[in-house]
This record gives sequence, structure tokens and C-alpha cells, in this order.
Amino acid sequence: MLRIKDPFHGAILNYRHGAVQDGQLTITVTGNWPGHGTVEVNGVPATVAGDGFSAQVALTDRETDIVAVYDGIHGHQEHRVRVLWDKHSFPRYRFSIDDNSFFLRDIARKGYGSMFDCFYLDMLRRLNREYGTKFTLNIYYEADDGWLLMEFPDRYRAEWEGCADWLGLTFHAYANLPDRPYQYASPQKLLADRALVHEQIVRFAGEQTLIPETVIHWGMVLPEALPELRKTGVKVLSGFSNPTSHGYDVNYWMDEVRSEYLYRHDAIKDFPSDLVFSRVDIVCNNTPVEQVAPTLEPLAQNPDTAEIMDLFTHEQYFWDFYQNYIPDHPERVEAAIRWVTEHGYKPVFYHEGFLGAPE
Repeated sequence: MLRIKDPFHGAILNYRHGAVQDGQLTITVTGNWPGHGTVEVNGVPATVAGDGFSAQVALTDRETDIVAVYDGIHGHQEHRVRVLWDKHSFPRYRFSIDDNSFFLRDIARKGYGSMFDCFYLDMLRRLNREYGTKFTLNIYYEADDGWLLMEFPDRYRAEWEGCADWLGLTFHAYANLPDRPYQYASPQKLLADRALVHEQIVRFAGEQTLIPETVIHWGMVLPEALPELRKTGVKVLSGFSNPTSHGYDVNYWMDEVRSEYLYRHDAIKDFPSDLVFSRVDIVCNNTPVEQVAPTLEPLAQNPDTAEIMDLFTHEQYFWDFYQNYIPDHPERVEAAIRWVTEHGYKPVFYHEGFLGAPE
């Protein structure tokens, strides 16, 4: 049977995957064929050997259908995949922090003169000043003791607006518990909780501080929620696509074939929903300082994972009252940021352009 094996349907390609010249990206398309006939790929005659074929195909558009056509003793067969060319790609990273509520509660209860009197925001501001890092903070409506986001004052709004170019707030979940709150929840429940958080962010931090979601709590929502999220401006959803004994997890219910692909690549485009799924590369709270470089270095050497570094951690591990407090959590975060900075990666927000690069 005729089948394109590489590139994968939904692949996001850049200059690392071929040769860029005269406004086009030339890639090698490979696959299997049934034999005893001819194969063309987008009109280009393919070279065949054994049960495989290959052809050089030039991409000129942002999205391209790659169509292999076989004619021979096994009849007429076609196989098609669609790929996206990240035309203006450059090495970049984004930093996302999940499960935020403690710092907001701390500021609200202590009434600091500046929100940066809170050590957590002061740390993020220092990292921004030293490395240029942009932070996406995914926040809850309710903290673990019942404190609500509506209790956060609007007196710091000017400060929020003044740093909106590097510090964005967005919805993560209504609360930390129960686990996996949207894995089986209706799109209406997800959107209702999202609206609660968005309303409060706009109230106390301004419209420019509110940015689209990239991580929903536990990385699981029903497939029917995806188009609804896209309609609201969500462009990218990040997770882990982890293989487990019971299948892939934290993958927004993607099928196993695409989940396995994402596990080995930076991202994949889901054309039906018009969303991109991105794979988190490192969880800083799980990675000791001495393991940061060994975790990131292999990714930077692989063209399928080298272009975008998706850095990630959780807020609660910064706080000494938390039962699983990690004293060197700030050092772990800074080690990851320092590594990507020293290796030429630039900080981005995923909602700006295409995964942080110009469209």
C-alpha cells in the first residue's frame, strides 16, 4: 500500500528539516509503495528502492498538502498529508508556570506597597531583567483555603500594565482540586470557569495582561472543547504526551499515533481544530540543578526538538509552607533559563505570532 511516512501529517517544519532557498523549503518526502509501477509526489517523480520511495519537494506556502500518487499493477493509489512550514522560525523558548494562587493571596492579605514586594514576583522580575524572560502565569480562581481571586485588589493595576510585555496572566482551572477537572467536563463547564478567571484578571490587571491559555490543568479536555477554545483566541495547548502503562497521558485526548509523534517533536498542528499542540521539555520543580543541562542538551542536538524549548514549572514549590517545598526551586528555574539563553534561544509568548515567531 502507498503511504507517506515522513513528513508526518500535522508536522511543523522549519529550516532544520530541509534547505531554504529562493523563498522555498525543499524537503525529502519518504514512504512505502507497493512496487511494479511509478510514484510521483506533488508531481515530482520519486526514486524507488525496495519497498520505499523518496522525492524532493519544495514548499512555498505556509501550509501544503503533500500528495503521493502511485500507478502500476496494483492500480491507482494516493496518500496525502498536510504540513506547516514555520517560515520565520528562530531558536526560542517560553516559560510557563502552573498552579498559581499563593502569590496572589499573599499580596492581597499583606497589602504590599508594591506587588513586587512579594518575593515570587520580585524573583520573576529579576529573571526578566537579567535574561529578558517572558513568563506565562496560569492561575486558579480559588486557593486551597477558600481564598478567591475576586478578593485580589485592583490597586496594583498600573504595575501589572507596566510589565504586560513580559508577564502574562491566564486561566488554568477553577481550583487545584479535584485533579483532572476538565478531563470529562463539558465545554460549557470549562468555558464558565475560564470566564470567571478572565473577568478578574481584566479587573485587577488590565486587558493587556490577560493572554490566551496554553495549559489547562492536567492537560486534558474533551475533544469537543478544542474548537470552542480556538474560537476564544487560544492558539497553542501544551502538555507532555507521556507514554504510560495505560497509554499516553496529559495529551488533550490525542490519539496514540499523534501522541507518540508529539512525544518526539516540538509540536504538531491539529488541522480540524486549528490548534497547535506543544510538548513541554522540562519541568523545573522535578529537575535538580545538575540535571538541567543534561535534560536540555539532547533536545538541542535533535532537529525535531531543537527549535523551541518549552520550559515549565509549578508555583507551589517556591513556598516554604507548602508540604513539598523545594528550597532550591529558584536555582532550578534560573539554571534552565541560563542554559537556553547561553545557547541562543530568545524568550517569547506563544500567542504572539506562531509559537512566538512571526506568522
